[in-house]
Amino acid sequence: MGLTILGVVLGAVVAILITIGIENLRKPHLVIELIPPSDKEYEKRPARNVRFLYLKVSNKPLPTWARWMSRDAATQCHGTITFHHLDGQNVFSRAMQVRWSGSPEPTPIHVVVGDQTYLFFDPSKLAFLSRMDIYPGESESLDTVAKFDDENECYGWSNENYFTDPVWRNPNWKLTSGRYLIKVTITTSGEKISKVFRLINDVPRSDSRLEQKMENDNVYD
Repeated sequence: MGLTILGVVLGAVVAILITIGIENLRKPHLVIELIPPSDKEYEKRPARNVRFLYLKVSNKPLPTWARWMSRDAATQCHGTITFHHLDGQNVFSRAMQVRWSGSPEPTPIHVVVGDQTYLFFDPSKLAFLSRMDIYPGESESLDTVAKFDDENECYGWSNENYFTDPVWRNPNWKLTSGRYLIKVTITTSGEKISKVFRLINDVPRSDSRLEQKMENDNVYD
């Protein structure tokens, strides 16, 4: 009788452990990676030449041996970016909400009535908090910084930049020429990850970039 009860208990414990292991395995597994900068030219925009610096957030698929299951989607992914000096101190003492590159631009619609031009905003695009679903094996890019024309400074890039004066150049996220650390934190249901990169902004626009952090790069919030 004693051995039977022990066997039942051990079987239940093993079943529970297996269930926990499977659930942990199926949770979203996000990674943040560098991708090449994007250079764009405009005619009737607040800048003629812009370099955007991006990062990529991926939800890694399950390993091959576990493909009989499916990993969960990372839903409602959102996050923040903080900017730091090379000694780790926070430049602005606050965090910037991330903007997913694939989300709609919150730009106004120009409507001309007679001699008057009116601006109308789509309420669904006005939110400063940008969210994105990332499915297993897929990725989404997010904006970090933009640098314009021949200017020395660059600007943290978020939905706020569409509503500032001057447009795009948000003084709240202005970074003078120099080198910085940026800490990116992404949160989704069941997971929160962070990663630090180096921002190179003491070079011409065409050479500005993000790099992998060095061993001694630490940040302090």
